[in-house]
Amino acid sequence: MTGRPWWAANELLAFVLEVGALGCLFWWGFTLADDLAVQLLLGSAVLAAAVVLWALFAAPRARFRPPLAGVLAVKAVVLGGGALALYGVGHPAAAAVLGVVVVANTALAETFRRRPAPAG
Repeated sequence: MTGRPWWAANELLAFVLEVGALGCLFWWGFTLADDLAVQLLLGSAVLAAAVVLWALFAAPRARFRPPLAGVLAVKAVVLGGGALALYGVGHPAAAAVLGVVVVANTALAETFRRRPAPAG
């Protein structure tokens, strides 16, 4: 099973990054207004848009399965949007780290998905 623990760890990291990006998007949307009701509405709207986009095109059981370039574009919008949202709420260093980790994780995930599992 050489290689499989790395694949599983990377998939777990991907899930954590997805949830984190969604949280950052909500946070950013929340900061766009002063009134609590509007903050909740905007945060929820940004979050819902990202969740729907992800569920339709990028999730493992996505309703529509575009070619790899399309899936990567959706991931760039949602995960990259999470990093930009983190920057937008005033955390540029954390946003840069998130962006680098997202790129590395996505590259590894696509590499693992295209490489056959080792025999054994």
